[in-house]
Amino acid sequence: MKKFFTYRMPQNLIFLMDILAIFLLYFYKDGFDKFILVTGILLTFIIYISNFILIKTSSGDHYIFLIMTMLVSIGIIMIYRINPAFGFKQIYWFGLGIATFFLFYTLTKNIKGWEKWINFYVGLSLILFLSTLIFGTRIKGATNWIKIGGFSFQPAEIIKILFIFFLGAYYSNKEKIWNLYIFLAIVYAYIGFLFIQRDLGTAMIFYFVFITIFYIFEEDRRWIYYNLAGAVIIGMISYFLVNHVRVRVITWIDPWSYIDNKGYQITQSLFAIASGGFFGTGIGLGHPEFIPEVHTDFIFSAICEEMGIFGGIGIIMIFLILVYRGFKIALRQHNRFLKIIALGMTTMLGFQAFIIIGGVIKMIPLTGVTLPFVSYGGSSLVSSFAALGILQVASEEEE
Repeated sequence: MKKFFTYRMPQNLIFLMDILAIFLLYFYKDGFDKFILVTGILLTFIIYISNFILIKTSSGDHYIFLIMTMLVSIGIIMIYRINPAFGFKQIYWFGLGIATFFLFYTLTKNIKGWEKWINFYVGLSLILFLSTLIFGTRIKGATNWIKIGGFSFQPAEIIKILFIFFLGAYYSNKEKIWNLYIFLAIVYAYIGFLFIQRDLGTAMIFYFVFITIFYIFEEDRRWIYYNLAGAVIIGMISYFLVNHVRVRVITWIDPWSYIDNKGYQITQSLFAIASGGFFGTGIGLGHPEFIPEVHTDFIFSAICEEMGIFGGIGIIMIFLILVYRGFKIALRQHNRFLKIIALGMTTMLGFQAFIIIGGVIKMIPLTGVTLPFVSYGGSSLVSSFAALGILQVASEEEE
């Protein structure tokens, strides 16, 4: 038994946590719900088997996968408590995400010359952006979804990965391809398309990823200051000219004056976090249903309400560990392209977590992005798994 709980087998601890959560949800419902038991066993089986396969097939960093399974476990537990139908769908998306992880891991590892395909990354991104503008559906103020029959997805989730590959390809072949002006024009074209779609949260992620890689790899330091100053100017102009931006800022500064309409979500989020206290109300004993879109944008608020502020701090700590492991992989990687890719994937996940957590606690203006691996949603979850699969390859190629 002692060997089962050794630090050398941390997946066993996640397995134990999932088992305890299953029984907690099992007895929380009125009467015994066999459906919870079956879906819970399915979840733990997927997690345990996928960890086992990774250990056998990859010589790289196994902790980033364990960190992901911890976040997914907490997310599914919370989503299932809010809405069992969504909880079961999230398990389905989780299974698809695992398949995506191994698919991107295999493709990235076995296909060579990724750094040479810069035109492909830009071209495919342009096609996806134009498809979104032409065929996209507006949801919550942003035109960033494409619906095909009963299936819908966000092209921006695919473009995130293409954007990072574009940055990696440019700085791996800087002397052989476009000059800096063309490069910056393309970068801001990405961000401009997102502004047109009013997908401000994703635009912020793109900019933060770009400026991080630009700061590290750009030799002409003046351009870093030019881009930072330009971002400030564009932000100020957007406040005065774009109503969507102005509403976000106003409700961030003073949500209480708009508590009955624009500020309702953020104020309910703050109420939920406050009512949970340090230790939480307990699973099933809070009222996360009072928060609109609680299973997507505001899942962190629900966790804080029922698992306490300490539970929320735990989520933040897990993301910090994920970022630390990602930076460690990038620092040890000697291949320039894989170094940039590892850095890009890590900053993408880290900044996305920061933007949504900062938004729901009123630290920064609220934007409509999901909490990676935790929030409900297929496109975001699958793309995050793809990013993690690529990061896994970078962890193996250390020299």
